[in-house]
Amino acid sequence: MSAPLAFAAASAGPAAPGTGSQPKVEHAFLELRDPPMNRRSLQPGPTRGRITFQFNPKDLTLSKSAKWGRDAQKGGKKSAVPQFSGPEPSKLSLEMFLDASDTQDDSVVKTVEQLFACCVPTDETHQSKTGCPPWVVFHWGAVTSFTAYVKSVSVKYTLFTPGGMPIRGTATVNLEEIAGEQQGQNPTSGALTAHRVHTVVAGDSLPSIAWQEYGDPTVWRVIAQANDIDDPLRLRAGMTLVLPAAEELG
Repeated sequence: MSAPLAFAAASAGPAAPGTGSQPKVEHAFLELRDPPMNRRSLQPGPTRGRITFQFNPKDLTLSKSAKWGRDAQKGGKKSAVPQFSGPEPSKLSLEMFLDASDTQDDSVVKTVEQLFACCVPTDETHQSKTGCPPWVVFHWGAVTSFTAYVKSVSVKYTLFTPGGMPIRGTATVNLEEIAGEQQGQNPTSGALTAHRVHTVVAGDSLPSIAWQEYGDPTVWRVIAQANDIDDPLRLRAGMTLVLPAAEELG
């Protein structure tokens, strides 16, 4: 199964001895993707742009939790054994520092408008009555997050022009995983079948993903078929794969 944050080999290594050159700075960005028109699909649509960080975040907060329940024990001295009832989606929180004090233009305002636009349905899904916001993936050099949506954005402005336009501020962005597990309809039995998603990282192959998920590298063809992959050697880092449930392998 996929890790919430994937750490691949760094793309910018240290400077070569004696060259005096500095390593390339990789700027973090949020990749925006069209949501699928089919609400049951976990495969995001085409890229619809990106929001590039002016300054890289100083830290990232990643959280994961699970749901647990206990049966009531009337008259008991101790509580019942907790029962696992399912995972909660992964969450990622980060801050964006925005500054236009040197140019004193409206770039801070425009970036905030881009972030706020991620919290409302796209025009296409609004017209089709499905109402889904853009899907996003956080990238920073070798770091790629899970496919998510922007759950909330809050901005604190700290500097203004004499005319009152914000030119400095900090935006707190909270991302929530689209689906670690997706409930899909089994057309033959009517039962609900769980699906997972896997975000491809550098070094991944279909056999290695099949081994991680099912313990059998030979079932990679099932993953290829589920994702319409014609060439199993061409996996792109950052792409999202749907992983069929184990009971569907037969």
